[in-house]
Amino acid sequence: MTRFLLFLPAALLMACDPLPQIGAAPAAPAGPPPRLLPIGELLAQAPAAGLRPERGDALAARAARLQARAAAMRGPVHDPATRARLRPPAPGAG
Repeated sequence: MTRFLLFLPAALLMACDPLPQIGAAPAAPAGPPPRLLPIGELLAQAPAAGLRPERGDALAARAARLQARAAAMRGPVHDPATRARLRPPAPGAG
């Protein structure tokens, strides 16, 4: 019930505004419809995608650096002394 009472003033305020005047959609340009082509023909027209050798070397070096960073992050976050200091005391130890 309280949700309805919270929603009611907002609904009443929205009802006070007149509806916007929306005109007709613009007409589509005249002309023939686009041709549908087989996928093989479209792929034959597309430029060949691939890595140039110099880009491949740079990409491999970047991947190696990122993997090294990820390996460095897999270790423990705190050294054993810090971990022992942050660990809460056992119940009853005071």
